[in-house]
Amino acid sequence: MWRMTETPRNFNPEPYPYHHELELIVETLTNLGHGLARDNNWVVMVPFALPGERVRARVFRNHKNYSDADLVDVLEPSPQRVEPPCPLFGQCGGCQYQHLDYTGQKEWKRGQVVDLMERIGGLENVVVEPVHGSPKEYHYRSKLTPHHPNRQSKDFPIGFLRYGRRNQIIDVPQCPIATDAINEALPIERKKIHAKKEKFKRGSTLLLRHTLEGVITDPRATVSEQVLGKVYEFQAGEFFQNNPFILPELIEYVLEQIGRVKLRYLVDAYCGVGVFALSAARHFEQVAGVEINAQAAEQARVNAAANGVTNATFTIGKSEAIFASLSFPGEESAMIIDPPRAGCDEVFLRQLLDFGPKRLVYVSCDPATQARDLKILQAGGYQIERIQPFDLFPQTRHIENVATLSRA
Repeated sequence: MWRMTETPRNFNPEPYPYHHELELIVETLTNLGHGLARDNNWVVMVPFALPGERVRARVFRNHKNYSDADLVDVLEPSPQRVEPPCPLFGQCGGCQYQHLDYTGQKEWKRGQVVDLMERIGGLENVVVEPVHGSPKEYHYRSKLTPHHPNRQSKDFPIGFLRYGRRNQIIDVPQCPIATDAINEALPIERKKIHAKKEKFKRGSTLLLRHTLEGVITDPRATVSEQVLGKVYEFQAGEFFQNNPFILPELIEYVLEQIGRVKLRYLVDAYCGVGVFALSAARHFEQVAGVEINAQAAEQARVNAAANGVTNATFTIGKSEAIFASLSFPGEESAMIIDPPRAGCDEVFLRQLLDFGPKRLVYVSCDPATQARDLKILQAGGYQIERIQPFDLFPQTRHIENVATLSRA
């Protein structure tokens, strides 16, 4: 796995001219899903190219220590290369791996986690389990948010950012990673947007959320999802995991890891609408959750009552605020943390170490920030028992990662 901090030695002192073409052998994939090749020790990034392939690429941008190039032709394809089912793949910026078979996707995502744990987390001889794959490789995503610009023409695009173009939207009439119900609703909602007569001031985002109530487009609407026998209410525009097909398996794994040692109390930081807390509540005497989003915290309380959970309380506030009100002793407590992409802040981690829960399960949508936090937790007296990636987003470079820790 290539590291962006490395600068090639003896690199070509003259940048390539614009649209210069060259043949390259792709060495590896970066954490962004780009193919990486070298020409006379100069690094060239070629999106949508796979390791081992000989390709023709066209340079369009030079940086201080590498160049960006478009893939022109695959001269010798990888045995793992497959035909992307989406006609917009390579133009739409939503997917990075439709050209790579699913076994290959999981292998490279595992390698990505290993690299981040070693390089950022400082873990030596790290063991990362094989990626737990999604039951559905396509048509799994239950939330889609296409964008559209200011009204410029009769048929302005409604879709996603064009690959490599920050301000250009590509029209996406169908999306193969979205659920069938969303793809059925998408043409209808696109017609409604096109039919509006007023000009959009700064463009907008269209929401399509597939729930028990159907496909909902009002971000303020209260909707519900059923997971492992419990029904959870949440606002359609707020966070809820977007792959309902793998979510039960992720929750069951977290419950299995948190329950390996019998403890009395559970703390769920960044609890959202209470999915982890309420799923695990029957295994603990008391459960305490905290959520900075007031609406989500209130719905966690509603969800507890609706599902007959009486031993869980939820607090509105920053994640570190939970420790001030805890009466649980750390040595008799387990903790689940599922922070946003930025990971945990320093104040929270310091208070967590002071509290000292006996067992800790850290769920992350960004293994890079998770690796940074794991380094701090290890230094504070925790040992890592297991690292298990889950592929919540097939065909993309994203990976969910679960780390299990115990108090040394």
